[in-house]
Amino acid sequence: MLEQIARVAPGLPAAERKVAQCLLEQPHRFMRTSVAEIAREAQVSQPTVIRFARSLGYAGLQELKLRLAASLSEGTPFVHASVGEHDAMPEVTVKVFDNVINALMRCRNASSAQALERACALIAGARRVEFYGLGNSGIVAADAQHKFFRYGISTVAYADPHTQSMAASLLGPHDVLVAISNSGRTQALLEAVRIARDGGCSVIALTAPGSPLAELASVRIFAESDEDSDVYSPMTSRILHLTLIDVLAVGVALKLGPGLAETLRKTKRSLQRHRVSRAGG
Repeated sequence: MLEQIARVAPGLPAAERKVAQCLLEQPHRFMRTSVAEIAREAQVSQPTVIRFARSLGYAGLQELKLRLAASLSEGTPFVHASVGEHDAMPEVTVKVFDNVINALMRCRNASSAQALERACALIAGARRVEFYGLGNSGIVAADAQHKFFRYGISTVAYADPHTQSMAASLLGPHDVLVAISNSGRTQALLEAVRIARDGGCSVIALTAPGSPLAELASVRIFAESDEDSDVYSPMTSRILHLTLIDVLAVGVALKLGPGLAETLRKTKRSLQRHRVSRAGG
């Protein structure tokens, strides 16, 4: 496939040739990079990237990446970017763990302490905090709600787009919306965020750099992952978001101060009667 692209590249328009050059120089990176990143690296517009894929005969960038992944014999489309079809379980285990560990380290090193600090301050001072996410991100939103409601904060998580839009219309200047999306391009979520913003609500986004969601947010917390969720199941990005929620939960707990300890003690006591005693205890 790379040889074929190299043959047709000289006949493409100048802007599309730049995209072809990016692909040919780093095919594995191209396969895992978002359309916004490709456009930025090639110094072209995002529509140019799409036109390049169509010039090669593909319906769009997703199909091009899928065919590229197959031709490079790397990863298993719709399953995992690093695991091959014939990998034995020891290889699968190592690759999945290493992918997550490497992604967490990159995210930690690239994280903005200022953005995290501001997000914690907004949540700690909010009248109400709502967490929105769809699909895998809806699971992260539910996890976030489970952590923060124990602090005595009025909070809820919504994973249904219609409910999100209705709930967003009730948010105001003293509220905070935490919008979670790996791609940051889901129309329904973006619409709910716009509604919340129109009401004066502060928006914290956990998303990819350069995404439409990031542009709408008051505070941007980036979780950039190499995996392409258009081709592979989102795994590392979900874990990055869960970890960032943990960071926010710890940061907010510190801001709420020593008084929070009694609130947490009450929730712990409420669980004790539902547990079987430890042996010998």
